[in-house]
Amino acid sequence: MPKVSNKGQRMPESPIRKLVPYSEIAKKKGHKVYHLNIGQPDIKTPEVAMNSIKNLDIKVLEYSHSAGFESYRTKLSQYYIAHGLPIDVADIIITTGGSEALLFAMGSTMDTDDEIIIPEPFYANYNGFSTASGVKVVPVISTIDTGFALPPIADFEKLITSKTKAILICNPGNPTGYLYSKEEMKQLADLVKKYDLFLIADEVYREFTYDGDVHYSVMNIPGLEAHAIMIDSVSKRYSMCGARIGCIVSKNKELMATAMKFAQARLSPPTFAQIASEAALSTPQSYFDEVISEYRERRDTLVAALNKIEGVKVANPKGAFYCIAQLPIDNADKFAQWLLECYDLNGETVMVAPAAGFYSTPGVGLNEVRIAYVLKKEDLIKSVIILEDAIKVYNAL
Repeated sequence: MPKVSNKGQRMPESPIRKLVPYSEIAKKKGHKVYHLNIGQPDIKTPEVAMNSIKNLDIKVLEYSHSAGFESYRTKLSQYYIAHGLPIDVADIIITTGGSEALLFAMGSTMDTDDEIIIPEPFYANYNGFSTASGVKVVPVISTIDTGFALPPIADFEKLITSKTKAILICNPGNPTGYLYSKEEMKQLADLVKKYDLFLIADEVYREFTYDGDVHYSVMNIPGLEAHAIMIDSVSKRYSMCGARIGCIVSKNKELMATAMKFAQARLSPPTFAQIASEAALSTPQSYFDEVISEYRERRDTLVAALNKIEGVKVANPKGAFYCIAQLPIDNADKFAQWLLECYDLNGETVMVAPAAGFYSTPGVGLNEVRIAYVLKKEDLIKSVIILEDAIKVYNAL
């Protein structure tokens, strides 16, 4: 019997999606499942985006330019400039989601067995993208005790080898919700310039910041033009996860010319989704004001409720819509599966994402979970009540 590839065997399962079969079984039992496991906002997609698709009169569904529609890239550039980011049309290639932008970034900057340093915990699919690209992830650990702040620069520096090609950050962070300060960003900038590396910043949650904190983009750092690569997406900003439209952004012309070859190889990003994404750029600021206000309230509701559970430790997120909670349990993977397979409170249970899958260091984060506060406040309160009871029942087994 033919064997699958070694790369395929090494490809990690998604810690976010691997429990789906168990949630489906729970639902077939008639249980209600509160999904705290996935960053799928329940916020409505802007009407202007949906109407752009409904009102289309297209006779032929054509390819777009490999870099994406020029009209979309032009409006996107204008959007960035209006938000203080000096990004020109030539600096943008539209991709099939932020995922493809990350694959283009890795493919354009790294060869097989090269290394990329990533503060962990990090977005789980960074492991998958690295495996697909033949790249080795070198983690630098941040901890819940510091709120997952940037580890000391010395911790990064000691990991740099001749194989190191880039540092990758998510800002604000998934799964931690941490927002890097201007000072932390400048420390990273000085480091990548010192060792001639790329700094890849996944900024898909840029708009989601709270408490008056301001997002400082990799594209705003003077003198970093040759090193900076920004990853962006419409998925979270406009609650358009299914559109699968993102972009890779850089002022490094050689890098962008290389990324364009990857873009040409996959022909073009999807046409309908680009039309909707271009239309979404006309969304009024009031939409974001309401959304951010709602998420701030959800964060405060969730964190306050979690802090009332004995033995739970939670890092207060400064951005995005995730938090990491440390639970008084032995193993979050077993606990998350048990919640769906064996437990319910009055016919209801919760689905969480075990946090070990957001680390690449073995044995770290075993009693941590990522919680996405993408449900309405009433559901978050119910979910925490269920979680508190479930912890007691589980630990009594």
